[in-house]
Formats: sequence, C-alpha cells, structure tokens
Amino acid sequence: MGDSPGPLARLRSPLRYAMGLTYVVAGVLHFVVPDAYERVVPPQLPAKRTLVYLTGVMEAGFGLGVLFERTRRVSAWGLVVTLLAVFPANVYMAVGDPDLSGAPEFLREAPDAALWARLPLQAVLIAWAWWYTGEDED
Repeated sequence: MGDSPGPLARLRSPLRYAMGLTYVVAGVLHFVVPDAYERVVPPQLPAKRTLVYLTGVMEAGFGLGVLFERTRRVSAWGLVVTLLAVFPANVYMAVGDPDLSGAPEFLREAPDAALWARLPLQAVLIAWAWWYTGEDED
C-alpha cells in the first residue's frame, strides 16, 4: 500500500524527546533525594551514595544526549547500559527488604505486584532506548 510510516514510526521523534526528558528528570532526582535511591541499592554493593550519584549522572547525561541527533546513538546505548546496571536495585525492591521509610508514600505502600511488574517493565525501557541506537532516524 505505499511507503507511509506506521503509527509507531510517526511517534519515534516525540517519544525520543519524552524518553530523554524523563531520564534527565530521573537523573536529577538522584541528587535531590539521594537517600531514597540509596535505600534501594542492594546491600551487597559498596559505596551506595557514589553509585546513586553515578547512575544519576548517567541517566541525566544520556537522557540529555539522546535529545540531539549527533549524540543520539551513543546516548541510547548508554541508557541501555544504565538500565541493565540498575536492574539489581529493581530486583532488590521486589525480593529484598529495602528500608523505604524516607521514600514517597506511593513507593512505601507499593503492592508487591507493582514491584514485580517493574522487572519486565525494565525490558520495555531497554527496548525503548534500543530503538534509538540504529542508524536511521526520522
């Protein structure tokens, strides 16, 4: 029927901006409320505050980088790596017993199902970032 792009292809650029800005905000929050992030770092990992700040820099930096065509591909790969790196914290939230006393109430009261649902959501977020690692852009 022609070469018109599908509905998802038409959303590729707006979704890239939404993704990038989301990661910038998430990264900044690592510096605004580091204690909340520190509480979900698995206890086996050292230097929790350093890891929180490092992942905050990664999220904000790669989120910003994905907004620009010149740095889109490398930043998208950086987001994929970052999402893989923070996956242990998501697992710890689901199966461990993190102290969420300083976290916002909606996180403290999150049902177990939501914490478990977050694990496959990580795959969706990785796929979303992966979408921007290719050569072709809008």
